[in-house]
Amino acid sequence: MTTPPKTSSAPSSSPPPPASAWQVGAKPLPLRRDGFGQILPTPPVLADRSLPTVDVLPPPAKNRFAGTVNAVPADVLARGTWQSGCPVKAGVLRYLTLSFWGFDGRAHTGEMLVNASVANAVVTVFGRLFAAKFPIEEMRVTAPPELTAPPTGDGNNTNAFVCRPARGQTNWSAHAYGLAIDVNPFCNPYTKGDLVLPELASAYLDRGNRRPGMITPGDPAVAAFSAIGWTWGGTWTTPKDRMHFSSNGH
Repeated sequence: MTTPPKTSSAPSSSPPPPASAWQVGAKPLPLRRDGFGQILPTPPVLADRSLPTVDVLPPPAKNRFAGTVNAVPADVLARGTWQSGCPVKAGVLRYLTLSFWGFDGRAHTGEMLVNASVANAVVTVFGRLFAAKFPIEEMRVTAPPELTAPPTGDGNNTNAFVCRPARGQTNWSAHAYGLAIDVNPFCNPYTKGDLVLPELASAYLDRGNRRPGMITPGDPAVAAFSAIGWTWGGTWTTPKDRMHFSSNGH
């Protein structure tokens, strides 16, 4: 998963913003001793999440799926998390644009960075998700400030390459190689012990309450990634990483 690592910054201890005026990322959470945000109840407006998607690229023509694979443009590389200390060279990455259906019922165009070795297969996966009208809220390249920003616990960005270590470890995450993708993190939270990430997503631990954007065994998302040989973190015992798909099982 690509939730930002723990931070020692001291955010406000005020509660999250009211459900009637929700703005994603607007309110830092009080911190736990481990540096993650406090696990607070899910605000009502997020318990059945259907926030609109903000377009970062023009939507697909005639609501038809379009997927492109290109070398990473210099401006995209500059606003992403790649730097010279990452475990892959910039030339190993590819810049994808992918059509997806938002929770707002509209077709949008997203972007992500992935390893060149999996780029075409990833396009195939999202083509299948588009055909199934599987909803995705947001799909954009992660920016460096997000890695050290105080946690807000309400993010739902579907993304792939993020240059960071694995959670709680010093070795690189599969995301740092462009070989893993997190899908709708808020709807498919990571859990380990009493930790829930994103921190406000506890309402989505009830997997029997099926809501748009959730990933469940045998559904279109699992089937699409399984078809290209990727594994799903939702099958793990601990941690359980319901958002996470990877080509190497990590």
